[in-house]
Amino acid sequence: MGKRDYYEVLGVSRSASEADIKAAFRKLAMQHHPDRNPGDKSCEQRFKEINEAYDVLKDAEKRAAYDRYGHAAFEPGGAAHAGFGFGDDFASTFSSIFDDLFGMGGRRGRASGRERGADLRFNMEITLEEAFTGKTAEIRIPTSVTCEACSGAGAKPGSRPKICGTCGGHGKIRQTQGFFTLERTCPACHGRGQVIDDPCNACGGSGRVTRERTLSVQIPAGVEDGTRIRLAGEGEAGLRGGPPGDLYIFLSVKPHALFQRDGADLHCRVPISMVTAALGGEFEVPSIDGGKARVKVPAGTQTGRRFRLAGKGMPVLRSKQVGDLYVQVLVETPQNLTKRQRELLAEFDKLSSKDTQPESSGFFAKVKEFFGSGAASS
Repeated sequence: MGKRDYYEVLGVSRSASEADIKAAFRKLAMQHHPDRNPGDKSCEQRFKEINEAYDVLKDAEKRAAYDRYGHAAFEPGGAAHAGFGFGDDFASTFSSIFDDLFGMGGRRGRASGRERGADLRFNMEITLEEAFTGKTAEIRIPTSVTCEACSGAGAKPGSRPKICGTCGGHGKIRQTQGFFTLERTCPACHGRGQVIDDPCNACGGSGRVTRERTLSVQIPAGVEDGTRIRLAGEGEAGLRGGPPGDLYIFLSVKPHALFQRDGADLHCRVPISMVTAALGGEFEVPSIDGGKARVKVPAGTQTGRRFRLAGKGMPVLRSKQVGDLYVQVLVETPQNLTKRQRELLAEFDKLSSKDTQPESSGFFAKVKEFFGSGAASS
C-alpha cells in the first residue's frame, strides 16, 4: 500500500503556513503519542507517519521537493533524492523533530563551557521630589566579576580547559532506547562540554570572583513607584568568560507628607476656616517644584470642592507633558469656642434663612414632607 499524501496525513492544505503545519503536528502528535496509547500498534504506526510528514513539510527545501516530485523525491534514485533523504539514523531525525517542537533547537552543537551570568536586582527608594526632578545616584553592589588572573577562563594561567571525554564536548549524552532517543546533561562536565584539570587559584575554576562595585545610575524625571531601570551587562559575570547578566533597579517612591500621586497628577487636602468658606478668600499651597501656588476660594465654598492648578503636577516619563495639582478644601468646624463666640454663632443661626443654608434647608424640607406623607397614609 502506497504512502498517504503528507498534507493529508497532517490534515492541512497545500497552501498551509509553517505555523499551521506545526500546530497540526503538535495536536496529532499529542493525540497519537505511544505513551498515551500503550500497546496500540496502530497508534504507534500513525505516530511514525505523522512525524515523517512533519519532518518534510517543516523544512522549506524538503517541502518544495515534495511539492514537485511527491514521495519520489526521497526514494533512492529519485529525481530529487540527493540531499533530502531521511538517512539510516531515523532516531536522530525523530529527536530533532521533538527538539524543534518543544523549543530545544540550537542545543545540539558542541558546548563551549561559557555560561551567561545571572541578572541582579537592586531595590532603591527615592522621594517624590527626586521622582519629580530626576537624579543621578551612586549604588554599591556586591557581585561576581571576571577573574583577572585567568581572564575568565577558569584554568590556571598557562593551561587551558580540555574537551570533556565523556560527552565529546557536546555537554549532553544521548541514549537510544528502542524507538526513543533520550538526552541528559553530561555528569562529568555538567553540560559545559569542557573540564578543567588545573583550575585557577584565584577563582577556583569558575572564571569569576566576588567584588563590590560602585555604579552611577541616572534616574529620569517622572519615574513612578515600581519603575524598573535596566543596566545592560552590569549583572553577574558569566562563568568561564561567558557574557555578563543585566542589573535591574526597582524604584519605590516614599509616601509624601502633603501630596498623593495619581499618575502624573498630584492631590492634596487643605483645611480652611468656616469664615473663609463663607465669605471667600485665598490661601497658598506648596508645589512639588519647591514654589508656592495661590488658590482663590469663592464665597459659599462647600467642603470637598476641588481646585485644579494646571501644570503643577508630575512630569510624564520621557515626555514633555506635565500633570496637574488638585487641591481639595475641607471646611473646618470651630472647636473650643469662647462664650462670646457661642453667642455670636447662636445669633447668626437665628438670622439664618433658607437662602443662607440652601442644602440643609432643602434636605430637612424633604424629611418633613416624607414623614408628613407617611402619617397621612397611615
